[in-house]
Amino acid sequence: MRATLIYGAGDIRVENVPDPVVHEGTDAVVRVLRSCICGSDLWPYASKPAEEQGDRIGHEFLGVVEEVGRDVTGLRRGDVVVAPFVWADNTCDFCREGLHTSCRNGGFWGAGDVDGGQGEAVRVPLADGTLVKLGVGEDSALLPSLLTLSDVFPTGHHCAVTAGVNERTTVTVIGDGAVGLSAVLAAKRLGAEQIILMGRHEARTDLGREFGATDVVAERGEEGMERVRELTGGDGTHTVLECVGLEPALDTAFGVVRAGGTVSRVGAPQYPTVKMGFPHFLKNITLTGGVAPARAYIEELLPDVLEGRVHPGRVFDRTLPLEQAADGYRAMAEREALKVILQP
Repeated sequence: MRATLIYGAGDIRVENVPDPVVHEGTDAVVRVLRSCICGSDLWPYASKPAEEQGDRIGHEFLGVVEEVGRDVTGLRRGDVVVAPFVWADNTCDFCREGLHTSCRNGGFWGAGDVDGGQGEAVRVPLADGTLVKLGVGEDSALLPSLLTLSDVFPTGHHCAVTAGVNERTTVTVIGDGAVGLSAVLAAKRLGAEQIILMGRHEARTDLGREFGATDVVAERGEEGMERVRELTGGDGTHTVLECVGLEPALDTAFGVVRAGGTVSRVGAPQYPTVKMGFPHFLKNITLTGGVAPARAYIEELLPDVLEGRVHPGRVFDRTLPLEQAADGYRAMAEREALKVILQP
């Protein structure tokens, strides 16, 4: 089959790899209908040292069950399913607590002998615990929105939930990428009435307004912080959803959060330490967030997608055949595309 591999910074190739087969009784093989490129895939795309052996890449996909192992009881051939961005048993103590990213028996796509998600098919370990049936056909118009359930929509939701967003909280979202826009959508879904989106790409912030942002702040640094404070009577917002992962974004988050407020970060941190000292202590600021346990949220978010109350798939603004994966990476890295679907 064909699959995407990364050989180093800027070096994405689509090559032949072995077809996936069931190894364990708990495995399933899924034929991929849609996968996509994640913002976090762009970090190795920008910095991975060159290697002679390529690594499989991709962790967001949905598809059709083609084969199941002897111990799989909840799935059958023909089921359309979505895979969260980590695989997990859904039964260990961490999974029962909603922390599937800490599953005692789980792992990451593309690690070891596990397939990456950007290919024609994927062997799914612990299939009963990992995969969620979607109840739609292979040609459903909802596939792009359902694909967001693998990562980006639950990540935005996790950011809002851990920050404590509700109808009584004001919200600042930092970042107008797919995760930031998903966080806007999640905050609106949770009832927030004032949602300030900090971003400077007009096409993206326009979508943010449609998702529920009440205000857009294009300025950065101290100027941007001052603008948020102006919009909130000088106080800042109760919650800040940091969806970038760079140190200046976190500094901005601390600069716009209200005393007693909460900063939640879900942008993969590209910095070694957090500067959270005495001024933050005096303001009783809480820092939370982390890697999103997408599997814990899929069943909660799925009905709103199926019934058309939310349309998170609008974050996808380009669809390419799998063979053009390198073009998709380049387009996202150069900010020509917000988020790219790959279709085998």
